[in-house]
Amino acid sequence: MKNLDYTLILAAIAIIALGLVTIASATQATSVSGEANFVFIWKQLLGIALGTSAFVFFLFWRYEELAKYVKVLYGANLAVLLAVLLVGHSAGGAQRWVQIGPFLFQPSEFAKLVVIIGLAFFLSQREGRLDRFRDLLPALAYVGVPALLILAQPDLGTAVVFIAVTVGMLYIAGARPLWLGTLALGGLGSMVVWIWAHLNHGIWIPLKDYQIGRLTIFLDPWSDWQGAGYHMIQSQIAIGSGGLWGRGLFSGSQNQLHFLPEQHTDFIFSVLAEELGFIGVVILLSLFFILIYRGVRIAAQAKDQFGTLLATGIVSMLTFHVLTNVGMATGIMPVTGLPLPLFSYGPSSMVATLTALGLLGNVWLRRQMIVF
Repeated sequence: MKNLDYTLILAAIAIIALGLVTIASATQATSVSGEANFVFIWKQLLGIALGTSAFVFFLFWRYEELAKYVKVLYGANLAVLLAVLLVGHSAGGAQRWVQIGPFLFQPSEFAKLVVIIGLAFFLSQREGRLDRFRDLLPALAYVGVPALLILAQPDLGTAVVFIAVTVGMLYIAGARPLWLGTLALGGLGSMVVWIWAHLNHGIWIPLKDYQIGRLTIFLDPWSDWQGAGYHMIQSQIAIGSGGLWGRGLFSGSQNQLHFLPEQHTDFIFSVLAEELGFIGVVILLSLFFILIYRGVRIAAQAKDQFGTLLATGIVSMLTFHVLTNVGMATGIMPVTGLPLPLFSYGPSSMVATLTALGLLGNVWLRRQMIVF
């Protein structure tokens, strides 16, 4: 017990607690009675309970044992993602969920972690053999199949997370930065050209029109301030009106008067910024910095390449989520719908993130190699 990373654990607990308070404020705005919508809070608490159980299990179960189940996990992951496309639950123009009783389960949240585990094992077996571009192709194909299934839902945000995770893990695994830079720029350029071709020549693209609008409107949200740019403009107004100390919990006008859309999910950062101000934002981002810093340290001190790559993938995923969600709320990145880990409402995201942190703590716990 003395070898646990208590800094990591305490930072996660603080983010979750602050998130619950902010969700209560955000759901009060959407409640008919004017009180916090406790349905969301109870579901989030259920996600925390399940996630804590997963955290404890994966914290103490030897992470090296995961290598035995990589093929099974990868196959099951593809099967579930296919099932989402065939019998999944649709909401908001996307088909991303599987309904289990009264609860909606989002497999793509867990798909990210499964891909990280599989890619970590895959690359650890190829240490020192990633010098040529063709050496990267098997890894890209390994990640590409589930990424395409998720893109078909359509869920561009999660698919892009796969790219960020893959680049980070390939870099640590020894791939040449030149090839990685070429891949990243090539992928970004291809996406831009594809969207341009769709808008100007009607080329098919696996995205809805409203999603394409959200991806491009961040360059000039006021050009369609009542349509695609509305989310981003209201978010910026909420953040700006918070000032230094904020308007106070349950007192933000943009939030409570329901101007801010998706308050408890995509734009929960804006709720925090409006009600707790710059000070609240600094506290939250400092907690995320601690979480990510500890993850980088764990990756650096892992006892083997598999542990290093596993921690790298998790850190890359968390970092990309935080940067994208905050960038989306502040208007410097497109609206992709990625949640703020441990903070946004979403039981599936909560369970997946706590599972990932359990694995991260496991790598730290077993960082010392015993030699007889």
